[in-house]
Amino acid sequence: MNFTKKAWSIFENVIADYHVEDNVDVIPKNPHKNGTLDQLLYEKNWIDTVQWHLEDIIRDENIEPNEALKIKRRIDASNQKRTDLVEFIDSYFLQKYKQIVPSQDAKINTETPAWALDRFSILALKIYHMSCEANRSSADQEHRDKCQEKLNVLFEQKEDLSEAINQLLSDIESGGIKLKVYKQMKMYNDDSLNPILYQKVKDNEEKY
Repeated sequence: MNFTKKAWSIFENVIADYHVEDNVDVIPKNPHKNGTLDQLLYEKNWIDTVQWHLEDIIRDENIEPNEALKIKRRIDASNQKRTDLVEFIDSYFLQKYKQIVPSQDAKINTETPAWALDRFSILALKIYHMSCEANRSSADQEHRDKCQEKLNVLFEQKEDLSEAINQLLSDIESGGIKLKVYKQMKMYNDDSLNPILYQKVKDNEEKY
């Protein structure tokens, strides 16, 4: 089994595990050994799956404003956790390939393996939910047909992205691509970088 087939299998297992109860508050039972890449991929897709459903919930037109704000804050925290985990997965690859000496003409890819896997994880969720829509008995045939067309495109994207990720890893291993990682440096959750947050801190200090 190549790398992306294994990753996809993990993502599918996560999505199936989540939909047993279909509850954003369920605590996952990660079946993989701590510290392994499989464990990280399971955790990554669980975050994505929960966030997918939070994004659905917050779009309810009848949601109470206070509840919507709570969910928006939860989504923000989830995004930060997602970013941190992607960077941690990239650290795994940096460690794995630390002995590889890139060739003199090695290129730098536009995205790292972990960020490509981030897209792969989201794609697994798109395929699962589009498949549900393409087979939803309560929808009319026109809706199902349109969703099937979209699903066919998503399956094509899966094959292309899978091939690209495997090729990226192969090129890193052979020294053809230099693995270089930059932190995302998110600013909106940082009290010292978000002007709304640090102005609030300053106002509170001046008040007292």
